Amino acid sequence: MIDQTTDSFKAAWFIAGTDTEIGKTLIAGAMLHALTKTGVRSAGMKPVAAGAELRDGVWHNDDADVLAAEASVALPQELTTPFLLRQPTAPHIAAAQEQRTIELEHILTCYRQLTGLADAVVVEGVGGFRVPLNDKHDTADLAQQLGLPVVLVVGLRLGCINHAMLTVEAIAARGLQLAGWVANTVDAAMLNGDANIAALKSRIQAPFLGRVPRMPELPAKALVKAAADHLDFSCLPGWPLPSGIHS
Repeated sequence: MIDQTTDSFKAAWFIAGTDTEIGKTLIAGAMLHALTKTGVRSAGMKPVAAGAELRDGVWHNDDADVLAAEASVALPQELTTPFLLRQPTAPHIAAAQEQRTIELEHILTCYRQLTGLADAVVVEGVGGFRVPLNDKHDTADLAQQLGLPVVLVVGLRLGCINHAMLTVEAIAARGLQLAGWVANTVDAAMLNGDANIAALKSRIQAPFLGRVPRMPELPAKALVKAAADHLDFSCLPGWPLPSGIHS
């Protein structure tokens, strides 16, 4: 587990999801947007990103770019996304195709450097909570090594209650604190969305941070801001007050 006792370190959180493509980046971006409004130096980290394209001679991943755009501190991609993989597939497979190995220790080293450069760090996982990263470790192992409070993004669609409860159990099994959870509307036509949220509220022993509706097609910055307007992160451990004084 990371040592978080240095004077320059303030707070950090790990964003997990019940599956892939359920809005982790949207929520992580919304957290960074809200942090920036408080005036603290914020940084986003997407340690492993699978799926990249070459633009002006530089490899870019859309999710990593969203976090970079919302962070208030501009930092090298080598620190914020140490494993940027080209193919949009399971990360351990994408890494193997590039003859690379995703190493947790290297991610932890980059994270330690980030905590010295920013007051608050939002770390976004990849895929669901148990996505393999290499032959021995998965995303849950990374979260456990970081030891950060977890914010869970639940994708609202058929089956979300089962996926959410299994993920909550997996987080607890790693000895991690589930600091809060968000409901993100993935399927706008989902039946009984309110009833599903009520069922989750009664079963998840962590604060409900809000529900994000299905968003219209907007530029990334506008989309993140719109999502942030539906969420309240103030109950999260270490969340700064608007004055920049930590709670």
